[in-house]
Formats: sequence, C-alpha cells, structure tokens
Amino acid sequence: MPRLHAAFSLGTVAGAGIGAVCAATGVPLPAQIIAMAVFVPIVTTIITRRFSAPEPRTAESAGRSSGALAAWREPRTLLVGLMTLAFAFTEGSANDWIAIAMVDGYGQAEVVGAVAFGMFVVAMTIGRLLGGSMLARFGRVAVLRVTALLALVGLLLVLFGGSTLVALAGALLWGIGASLGFPVGMSAAADDPVKAAVRVSVVSSVAYTAFIAGPPLIGVLAGHLGILNALLVVVGALVLGLLVSGAARPLPGTSSDH
Repeated sequence: MPRLHAAFSLGTVAGAGIGAVCAATGVPLPAQIIAMAVFVPIVTTIITRRFSAPEPRTAESAGRSSGALAAWREPRTLLVGLMTLAFAFTEGSANDWIAIAMVDGYGQAEVVGAVAFGMFVVAMTIGRLLGGSMLARFGRVAVLRVTALLALVGLLLVLFGGSTLVALAGALLWGIGASLGFPVGMSAAADDPVKAAVRVSVVSSVAYTAFIAGPPLIGVLAGHLGILNALLVVVGALVLGLLVSGAARPLPGTSSDH
C-alpha cells in the first residue's frame, strides 16, 4: 500500500516541478489549470482502459450483508480512522500551505514556495517507496511513531527555523514523517479480508474529513494569526496520531504488517 501511494506522490512531484517551472518563467496560473484540465482526462482515459476486469461476485458474496453500520461501531476501526485522519491532516496541511508559508511567512518568491512543496512531496515519495521494508522489519506501530516524531521535528523547523534553508530542511522531514500514516491506516482497516471493504470505507470517510476541513480551518486561523502560527494546529494532529497509533497493530491471526 505505501508503494501504491508513492505513485500518487510521484504525480504530485511532477505537478510541483511543473508549478516551479511555470512560476520561474511567468506562465500565468489560468493557463496552467487549463492545460492540466485538458491533459489529465486524456491520460486517465487511456490508462484506465488497461485495467483488469473485476472478478464476478459469487452468490455467497452477493447475498452477504455489508455490515457498514456495524463497522461504524467498532472501536478499533474508529481509532484507526482517527489515526489516519491525524496523518492526513499532517500531509494535507503541507500540501495546501507549505508554499504559502514560504512566501508569506518567510517573504520568499513564489518559486521558492514551489520548491519547498516539491521537497516535501519528494520526501514523502521516498518515504512511501521505502516504507514497505521498514514496516516489514519494525512493525506498523513503531514506524508510525517514529514518522510522527520526524514530522513534528520537520514542522517545528518550518515554523521556528528562522531561515529559509532551515525551513526547507524541515520540509524534507515533514514529508518523510507524513508519508506512511494514510496508507498504513488503509492497510490496518483491511486486515480481515471479509470485512475489509466496509472497514476501509469507514476509515477513509473519517480520514478524508481532514482534507475537507483542514484547509479552511488553517486559512481562517492564518487570516487572524499569520500562516506560521496557524500551522501550529498540525502539532495537535501529530500528538493525536502518536496517541492512537497503537490501533494500527495487526489483528490476531493476520501475518501482514504492511
């Protein structure tokens, strides 16, 4: 799962690179958006034609109740969702605001903001590419706790580093630290194959609250406190992720720790 999410991050890296080049060469933002609006659907249409056909449902699986409501009452599933939400908030906050932090918080040019975002997503991609090996060796809980601490150190360097170079180094640590929470949360929700679909739906529903509510929350705070002070709320998300990371421990009887 981390490597699948690395593919998502590779697309983000490409987007950050294109944004940095466009900012440096003066390409207007509307032109960038229009070009992507034309390019992305064409590529997506071509690629999805190569997807494998879904396996036919058996009579047994077709008649089985989904158990979606029951999954919403499972303490472990909700805790995994809360943990995934915390890491999603940590990731999403950087995706949405780290460039603004460099421009408004450090007074840098837009191209530096794009570079900071690019460094964050490159670090996150590397974390996801290497994450499977780390998870297999040390286990989910230990890796999640270490990555949460790395993200916290990186965040504090961005907020209080006092110089652009220190903040850029913080962006790298923030990216590595934010890399594994979401994919590991999805994996933890899917430990039991029988209930994997409904549990993943619950965890993803809880986690995506961060992507929906996080940007406006930080925006409102930034309007009153400044962007660097507003990003202090991410510290709370990381503390929450640390506290509930034990919920990602594999279920008894499952062998995978990915």
